[in-house]
Amino acid sequence: MKRLAKRIIPRRYHTVVSYILITVRYYGLRFKCPCCNGHFRKLLLYGADRKCPKCGSLKRHRLLCDYLEKRTDFFTAHKKVLNISPLPFFQKKFKNLKNLDYISADISSPMVMIRIDITNIATPDNQFDCIICYHVLEHIPDDKKAMKELFRVLKPGGWAILQSPVCYNLDKTFEDPNIVSPEKKRRVFGQEDHVRRYGRDYKDRLQRAGFTVRLDNYVKELEDDKIKKYDLPKNEIIYFCTKPKPHNSG
Repeated sequence: MKRLAKRIIPRRYHTVVSYILITVRYYGLRFKCPCCNGHFRKLLLYGADRKCPKCGSLKRHRLLCDYLEKRTDFFTAHKKVLNISPLPFFQKKFKNLKNLDYISADISSPMVMIRIDITNIATPDNQFDCIICYHVLEHIPDDKKAMKELFRVLKPGGWAILQSPVCYNLDKTFEDPNIVSPEKKRRVFGQEDHVRRYGRDYKDRLQRAGFTVRLDNYVKELEDDKIKKYDLPKNEIIYFCTKPKPHNSG
């Protein structure tokens, strides 16, 4: 059916038609995706995770969307936002929000609005009300410098969600620059393009960059029915970071 539709429908409508066909095929009331607001009878298996049939969001992405809506004023207040290495559906969703002055950035992706090196951001100090850097820092060799740069460009009083996978069985982050083969990286760090495995000191690393860090165990406050409906990760803690305002002197 999908192949037939592609043959008879002009190419410029293929994306829309694909969304319609997916929605019809998987429509149901068992699951709801807070990223695209789709309703589905099932989600797609994606390794140990499950993916939204429509937008492709995984558990952690659905948690972020729900968190931003319920815990912050991201969708309502005027904000200048820097989004580091966003997935396409996040960029599309956030770019269309009229309350946001939204900028997406990455060092190499052709999809984003600007190219930046996160360890050397070519932007003056105190530029952004909000920064979202979601599962990025574990890929950056000099994450300490990246954290300091993110702190520098965030406005005093601004906030950032600086999320990375954290192994709570580790007291301290493990990293070894001598581990270079994809196979060993996958075995030691969990993924072939990761350069470390963060431990419980991830919060300390963010604080040393200047941030005030609040560990928000948001998902633990939700009812089981909602966790199942959105298919959220039960054990992910949100690292909500703020830049303190300077104290008035005198």
